[in-house]
Amino acid sequence: MTQYTVKVEGMMCGMCEAHINDACRRDLPLKKVTSSHTKGETVIIAGDDLTDEAIRAAIGGTGYTVVSVTRAPYEKRGFFARLFGK
Repeated sequence: MTQYTVKVEGMMCGMCEAHINDACRRDLPLKKVTSSHTKGETVIIAGDDLTDEAIRAAIGGTGYTVVSVTRAPYEKRGFFARLFGK
């Protein structure tokens, strides 16, 4: 799985976050999405590779501006892994 951190301009409130999350869920094959207007970012967890263009199209369609997209491997960590660092 891959974690995509997307810097987004224009989010001002929780409703903005919801619009972006809904658009990502509708347009992208993802496992999880969360947005934060205070951080100005959306974090997407996906099992399939996503292109920057697909992410930009999904979020750009809501009227917000994607500034950057970064990706990193994502490994789901359960409670005991977090607790014991494994």
